[in-house]
Amino acid sequence: MEVQTSRFGTVQIEDDRVLVFPKGLLGFQQSTRYCLLRPNDDACFYWLQSLDDPDLAFVITDPHVFVPDYQVPVRSEQMEDLRLERLEDAQVFVIVNKVGEALTGNLQGPLVVNTIAKVGEQFVLAEKRWTTRHELMRLGEAARASA
Repeated sequence: MEVQTSRFGTVQIEDDRVLVFPKGLLGFQQSTRYCLLRPNDDACFYWLQSLDDPDLAFVITDPHVFVPDYQVPVRSEQMEDLRLERLEDAQVFVIVNKVGEALTGNLQGPLVVNTIAKVGEQFVLAEKRWTTRHELMRLGEAARASA
């Protein structure tokens, strides 16, 4: 399938790489189909590109890379919505933003994806331990790490 994007031009993806978020994402309920674009094999940041809007894409990451003790509770009705039979089939991502010289993750609004059924949902966690701007790393650290 050809995907039109404003950042990357036309991108070719396999049909089985389409992720569906039936409820959309917070503030973007009209966009329900996405694909995950990985810049390279070693990348820990990805682009969640909307298939419904070429201008809509989010940088996301696996929060466990930066916050090993991060946990997302999944209730039985959420498992049903995601068509999850086993929690092991779920992958958690968070949306990343640049705030000043830091990259932050929205740990209060994680994306949970059923890797088998390719269905996802953005959760809103009630636990106040996590914030929408949890610092993942300082940008200077990234530059030093890659040098």
